[in-house]
Amino acid sequence: MLFDAHNHLQDAALAPHFPGVLSDLQRIGLARAVVNGATEADWERVASLAEEHPWVLPSYGLHPWFIKERSPHWRERLTELIENGRAAVGEIGLDRWIEDYDFQDQMEVFTWQLALAAQHNLPASIHCLKAWGALWEHLRTQSVPERGFLLHSYVGPAEMVDGFLKRGAYFSFSGHFLHERKAAQREVFRHIPVDRLLVETDAPDMPLPTQRIQYHLPDTPDGRSLNHPANLHAVYEGLAELRGEPSGTLTAQVAENFQRLFGGPA
Repeated sequence: MLFDAHNHLQDAALAPHFPGVLSDLQRIGLARAVVNGATEADWERVASLAEEHPWVLPSYGLHPWFIKERSPHWRERLTELIENGRAAVGEIGLDRWIEDYDFQDQMEVFTWQLALAAQHNLPASIHCLKAWGALWEHLRTQSVPERGFLLHSYVGPAEMVDGFLKRGAYFSFSGHFLHERKAAQREVFRHIPVDRLLVETDAPDMPLPTQRIQYHLPDTPDGRSLNHPANLHAVYEGLAELRGEPSGTLTAQVAENFQRLFGGPA
C-alpha cells in the first residue's frame, strides 16, 4: 500500500507510455496518488484522470513558473474545480530560482490560492525555491488549512523545520534526494518527525540515481529524462534506508500520514 504525495501523471510526456505505466503502478501496490495540476491548461486532464481512476486525488493550482499564462477567469475556474468534489490545492508556491520572475505577482497568486485552501480546509501542495524567508513570514501570519499542508520535495534549511511543523507542515521525500550531491537534503529528512513524513515521485520529473531506478522510460525526443511513477517503491526503500527504519514500519506510517493530510478514498 504505497502513496505518492506529489506527481504529474497528466504530463504529455507520459501519454505514449500510459497503459504500461498504469500496469506497473498496480504491480507495486499503489494505493493513492496526488496528481498536481500546474497550469489552467492541464486542469482538465487532471480531472479526467480522477474520473477514470479512483486512486487519483486531483490537485489544482497555478505553479509560480506559469502564473504569467493565467487567464482573467482563473480564480473562478479553480474555485469551481475544488468545490465540485474531492480535491486538493496545488501545485502552488514561490520561486526566486527562475529567471525574470515577478515576486509580487507570485505572492499575490500564492496568497489567494492558499487562502482558498484554508477556507475549504483542503490540503495544499507548496513548491518553494530560494524564497523560504518569504514563505515562512506568510505561513506564520496568515491562515493555513487546519488539516495541514505539504512542503513538497523540501529543500529548505534544517533550522526552519520546527517552525513549519508548528504551522502544520508535512514534508515529502523525493527520490531525487538519493543522488550523492543531495546529502544536505537527506540529512534534513533523517530528523523530520516520522508522523510528518510523506513520499513522492514528482514523476515524470526528478529522476532517481541510475542504480536506484527500478522502472525505466525512454527519454523524450528532445532528450528529457523521464522518471517512471512506479519508481515510488524505490523512493520508499531509499527513505527507509536513510532513516534506519524497517521498510514495513515506514510504509505503514507514511500511509497513516497520507490519509491524515489528504483524507481517505472518496
